[in-house]
Amino acid sequence: MTMDLTASYLTSSAAPTASSRGALNKTTARVAGVFYLLVGIFGGFAEGYVEPKMRVAGDAATTLANVVSNDALIRIGVVADLLDQAFFVLLAATLYVLLKSVNHGVAVVMLSLVIAAAAIAGLNVIFLFEALHVSSDAGALNAFGAGGVAAMVLMLIDFQHYGLLAAQVFFGLWLAPLGYLALKSGQFSRPLGFLLIVAAGCYLVDLLTAFLVPDFSKLIHTYVVIPCAVAEIWMVLYLLVIGVRTPRGQRTLPST
Repeated sequence: MTMDLTASYLTSSAAPTASSRGALNKTTARVAGVFYLLVGIFGGFAEGYVEPKMRVAGDAATTLANVVSNDALIRIGVVADLLDQAFFVLLAATLYVLLKSVNHGVAVVMLSLVIAAAAIAGLNVIFLFEALHVSSDAGALNAFGAGGVAAMVLMLIDFQHYGLLAAQVFFGLWLAPLGYLALKSGQFSRPLGFLLIVAAGCYLVDLLTAFLVPDFSKLIHTYVVIPCAVAEIWMVLYLLVIGVRTPRGQRTLPST
C-alpha cells in the first residue's frame, strides 16, 4: 500500500497537468506582454519623439541648434533607447521559451533576428550621443569652425537615422516567425498570427521604399505602417489580457 502511494505521488509530481502547464504559459505570456509594453514605451519615446525632434534633413544649422538646446532630452533619449533594446531581447527570449516547443528552429530564427536588430539599434544610438558631444566640443569648434561642427552633427544624426532604418530589416522580419509560431501553436488568435506576418512584409516595404524611392516612401509611409501598428498593439494587449489560450487538443474536461 505504501509503495503504491509513493509511486502515485512520484508520477503526479513528475508530469505536470495540462492545467498547470496552461497556468505557466499564461504567466510567461504576460511577462512577455510587460516586456513588449516597455519596448513600446521606451522605443516610442526614444525613436518616435527624441530622435525625430533633433534631425532636420539637409539643414545642418537647425539640426545643430536642436541638439545644443536639448542636451538633457538627448541623454534621456539615449538611455531610453538602450533600455528599449534590452527589453526587446528579453521579450524575444520570453517568447522563445513560450513557443520553442511549437518549432524550435523557427523560434531560434525569431530570437536571432531580434538580437541582430537590438545590436544594430544599440550601436546606432552612439551616433546620437556623439553628435551631442561634438556640438559642445571646443576642440571641434576651433578645428572645423561653426559650419564644420554643424555639418558633422548632421552627418552623425544621419548615420543614426539610416542605421535605424537598416535595423528595420530585422525589426520587421522577426514578426514573420512570431506570426508563424502564433498560428501553429493554437495559443493565439489566428487573425493575429496572419496580421503579424503581413506586418513583417509592410515593414520591409517601408524600408525598401525609404532607400530606393524616398519621395514615394513619404507618400505611403503613413499607410504602410498601419498594419504594423495594429498587429503589435494587438499582440501586446493579447499577451497582457489573455496571455495565451489552451490549444484545443490540450483542453481537458474538469475531473468529477
